[in-house]
Amino acid sequence: MPCQTFPRRLRLLTAGDYRQVFENAAFKVHGKGLMALASPNDLGHPRIGLVISKKSMRRAVDRNRVKRLVRESIRFQQHRLPAVDIVILSRRGVGELDNETLHRQLFGMWKRLTRDAKKSFATQLPPNIEPPSSDRSSRDHERTPSQDRT
Repeated sequence: MPCQTFPRRLRLLTAGDYRQVFENAAFKVHGKGLMALASPNDLGHPRIGLVISKKSMRRAVDRNRVKRLVRESIRFQQHRLPAVDIVILSRRGVGELDNETLHRQLFGMWKRLTRDAKKSFATQLPPNIEPPSSDRSSRDHERTPSQDRT
């Protein structure tokens, strides 16, 4: 069973990390009460940061519940997600969602983010160069040593 912890390497830790995602967000995924911004990273694993505002949820217990559920969701999905830095933003109405609905929202958001990232990464890669075919026309210009003597 793969490790399902939430170590420091899976978190956005500095203001510069958050700024980089806000300024260079390549992907935007909306859910009910949540929005995810993401930008590719070169680390080989996803990192997540949370921005849960007081404006969207007044009580600290509600904000902490949402943060706890997002962290739990990322722990279980970390091996399926592409190498991107993700910032989760709360919006009005997220406090009214029960835990099960929030889990479904997050799962759907991770799925859409993975699909969008794979599609984007596939278009950025250079096309595969196929080896030359083995038909006779590609060898017509080659000369054998016996042909050189004549």
